[in-house]
Amino acid sequence: MPTSNPLLLSPAPSQCSLEMMTHHYGDVYEHSPWVAESAWQQGLTEVHDTPDALAELMGLMLQQASSEQQIKVIQAHPDLAGKAALAGELTQDSTSEQAGAGLDQCSPEEFSRFEALNAAYKKKFGFPFVIAVKGLDRHAILAAFEERLNNDAVTERQTAIQQIIRIARFRLRARAEQ
Repeated sequence: MPTSNPLLLSPAPSQCSLEMMTHHYGDVYEHSPWVAESAWQQGLTEVHDTPDALAELMGLMLQQASSEQQIKVIQAHPDLAGKAALAGELTQDSTSEQAGAGLDQCSPEEFSRFEALNAAYKKKFGFPFVIAVKGLDRHAILAAFEERLNNDAVTERQTAIQQIIRIARFRLRARAEQ
């Protein structure tokens, strides 16, 4: 019976210099290469050459960061179906993820709804709404948006961080599958 090999990242994080780690994995967290740098500084072993193990370590780095650092990471994320998406100014990962959820196919009414929710959310929390859109459609995203607007600031920061960690895991898995 053949055994299945786990997905491995290339280049192997355990074999990366700090410069290589930042070059290859620094963009996993939107405009926040310090997360990859922090993971490298913790010491990477062959265990971290899988997407899930590297995602765990990088997620831990973000969870252990100050609330100010966490908020900066959240603020680095674009609005969903926002002006940057319409203008084609998103990172390649964000463009692909939003398109995968059908956000590039919103009706004018849905775009208006996203715009209103983005504004209300930013006004309340001071950062953009972040959700791992993989496996969701725009209707589920809008429902989550409305539900999470009821959270308090601490709960929502923690929820956004968990969603960002999920996004990073999806991105690392996608890279290992290439």
